[in-house]
Amino acid sequence: MATASTLSNKQKQQLKSLAHSLKPVVLLGANGLTEGVLAEIELALNHHELIKVKVPEEDRELREQIYSTIVAHTGGHRVQVVGKVLTLYKPSAERKIALVRA
Repeated sequence: MATASTLSNKQKQQLKSLAHSLKPVVLLGANGLTEGVLAEIELALNHHELIKVKVPEEDRELREQIYSTIVAHTGGHRVQVVGKVLTLYKPSAERKIALVRA
């Protein structure tokens, strides 16, 4: 199965197609990335496994830093970034999403 930081291209494709219809469940507000926002992302990941996080930051480098911080803090997989929306995947104990074999 996929380790902490590696998803095969097939698995990423599968997750991208599953995420296509999802709406962002966490939106960063004016305060940016706070402990509360990180906790909310953790909760959403544990509940859904696959989520989108909207980061309305204009500065591209700062946005990348925020994405990296979210991934590092949650231990999730960065599936893709489209515009200002990060798609994250982290398997939960129940394994709701069955990934294809690598």
